[in-house]
Amino acid sequence: MATSFVLPLRSANLKRRNEEFGDRHLHCRRFYRDGVSSMEVRRSRFRCSVTAEKSREFDVVVIGAGIIGLTVARQFLIGSDLSVAVVDARVPCSGATGAGQGYIWMGHKTPESDTWELALRGKQLWEDLAESIRFQGMDPSIVLGWMKTGSLLIGRTMAELEILQERVRMLNKAGLRAEFLFAKALALREPSLDIGPYTGAAFVPDDCQLDAMRAVSYIEQVNRSFASEGRYAEFFNDPAVRLLRSAENGEVEGVQTSNNILSCRRAVVISAGAWSGFLDKGLWNTEKALDVPVKPRKGHLVQVENLNGIKLNHGLMEFGYMNHQAYSRSAVSSSQDDPALEQDSLSISFTATTDHLGRLLLGSSRQFCGFNVDVDDLIVKHIWERAQEFIPQLRGIPLDPSIHKQIRIGLRPYVPDGKPIIGPVPGIPKALLATGHEGSGLSMALSTAEMISNMVLSNGRCIDQTPFSLRGIQ
Repeated sequence: MATSFVLPLRSANLKRRNEEFGDRHLHCRRFYRDGVSSMEVRRSRFRCSVTAEKSREFDVVVIGAGIIGLTVARQFLIGSDLSVAVVDARVPCSGATGAGQGYIWMGHKTPESDTWELALRGKQLWEDLAESIRFQGMDPSIVLGWMKTGSLLIGRTMAELEILQERVRMLNKAGLRAEFLFAKALALREPSLDIGPYTGAAFVPDDCQLDAMRAVSYIEQVNRSFASEGRYAEFFNDPAVRLLRSAENGEVEGVQTSNNILSCRRAVVISAGAWSGFLDKGLWNTEKALDVPVKPRKGHLVQVENLNGIKLNHGLMEFGYMNHQAYSRSAVSSSQDDPALEQDSLSISFTATTDHLGRLLLGSSRQFCGFNVDVDDLIVKHIWERAQEFIPQLRGIPLDPSIHKQIRIGLRPYVPDGKPIIGPVPGIPKALLATGHEGSGLSMALSTAEMISNMVLSNGRCIDQTPFSLRGIQ
């Protein structure tokens, strides 16, 4: 295996929404069945002549029950009077959502980039949600695993420190609180770190983290609170098989699943995560498959019960983490020339945090290997050894069966240019995509949901959708 190590505002309507939806609060369970053949349903140009066990009508059908799909459903439910159905071939959190570290970070984002406003708006909406939960008399640290830890983006060479100092200036200019910490100040803030003479960090004190599984559980239960009104339904372990389209104008009129026909009046939102680029023409109900440039990017995360009393005060990320997008473009380009190389495209960067339960979460890896979700012990070993370089208390501790650990594996939905795909599907009226967030799905979920809702409802838009258009992807 050729391994490459990449080294060195609150909403104006918040109170009103708290009061209106305060009783809807406080569950985790994928969408497109692997291997569904388009031959399993009768082919026609648009409308399917099929018989299903049940037929139901909704305003919006969401395909995919990861964090994006569930928050899209939530946005329609709390922000309009539309009814929503969520379809998934499995259960929520079967893709990338449940396997991440839960960072809601801006420290490694770049001001004025295409994704900056989407990430910034997403963070604001998560903060609003945490405050809303607190307003209802609950503790967001319990409900969401919410922690305002701040982030440290760590450099260990003079060149990296110079870039981090410039990043701090850019973040400050963009309105974020950020501070550059030289070695001595960094040692005071994060005593668990190995601090060398050329170690420093960009410190963003307002960055946060949450527990993705708890957040999804909360969002699911909010969604389910609308079921008694006839406005929400879930169809899990019931894969979408085909979009039903009008014979007159081709617009989407519903979704056929294995067991149901779900008619839709307003829209179908496809938020299939890493599976989005592998939906065949049978599902799209088109003459040829739609080119959605999303592919799975596997990641490992090591979760261990705290060892030697290690307590990290902040979320940690090494400088090299920011280079993963440039590296991945090279890896994808090489794998297209030689598909065998795809199996060997691996990058590992140090990330670490202590979660709300005191567990140590160590990452992370990025690898193109299809939909393989098997644990790779060698990758786990590399993550552990990389963490030992930064956290001296881990040195000398072998990662053997005596250590209580859990390996999380997720498939990130990767797009070559690093921008998610959010918006209408060209040539298929009333169909929209919300996918391709890779490692930022959690942090951008609420802002993506807001953007999709605004498109369907023709509301004013906070963020320009143009950079995220499918048509704009090369």
